[in-house]
Amino acid sequence: MKDFDLLVIGEINPDLILTGDDIDPVYGQVEKLVESATTTIGSSSVIMACGAARLGLRTAFIGLVGDDIFGRFMLEAMQDRGIDTAACVVDPAVKTGMSVILARPGGDRAILTYMGSIPELGSVHIDTTFFSRVRHLHVGGYFLLDQLRPALPELFRVAQDLGPSTSLDTNWDPRGIWDVGSILAHCDLFLPNEMEARHISGQANLPAALDALVETVPTLAVKLGALGGLVRHGATTVQLPPPAVEVVDTVGAGDSFDAGFIYGFLNHWPLERTLRLALACGSLSTRASGGIDAQPTLEEAKKWLKE
Repeated sequence: MKDFDLLVIGEINPDLILTGDDIDPVYGQVEKLVESATTTIGSSSVIMACGAARLGLRTAFIGLVGDDIFGRFMLEAMQDRGIDTAACVVDPAVKTGMSVILARPGGDRAILTYMGSIPELGSVHIDTTFFSRVRHLHVGGYFLLDQLRPALPELFRVAQDLGPSTSLDTNWDPRGIWDVGSILAHCDLFLPNEMEARHISGQANLPAALDALVETVPTLAVKLGALGGLVRHGATTVQLPPPAVEVVDTVGAGDSFDAGFIYGFLNHWPLERTLRLALACGSLSTRASGGIDAQPTLEEAKKWLKE
């Protein structure tokens, strides 16, 4: 019996979400009024961990924050959500990062991120003996983890030797380089969206991207936005539409998808049922502002599986 079902390694930062119809900033000291402002749990990796804990997975996290109000806010909020943060590092020499999200009604958004402590997380902050205590290791925000990124292939190899299965969600590459090195060779599960899959594979369309990626990664779970998602395992492809919900905010929907898929993956569910759970988690998470407030419990998500 392992101590944890899931260990997430990744970025930690809060989100400041500003919502309004006319949200585009205008320079020249032009002031605009927004309809709402919310400070909430941010970062793709933490939102994913919250979704997993909400589903009942025993979840731990490794990340780096500063000794400041944003870092304390995040660690306390993560603990309130049932995430074990004992392995997180607080470093007074760095500042915790932050994202400002300009959100329009209907789900479209722009994101401004101050990296802060995010790229400073390194292998020195990670005790690999922790890996033997978990069933699964997931890394998110890959392209933001500048210090850690070169060490991740070896960390994944060590994890697989110690027992945990592994998964990766790179998220978007703001630099547009899309180099993932050799890490995919040590992934059991890869969770990109369609554009990320195409960029990383170097292919012009999704079918070609899937064919290229599945040669390295056994299982691919791809987020398709309003079209739902698909899973590819070997020669088998399953694609499904999402449940119909009234969308308030799409922040973190892909991360909640990841949490649902990993739940099914760890419990050895069939591909279609696992994908249905992932889509239910992703879609239901959009019912409220921010990435975490509408994340479903397992029982709530299962109701949508029946539908």
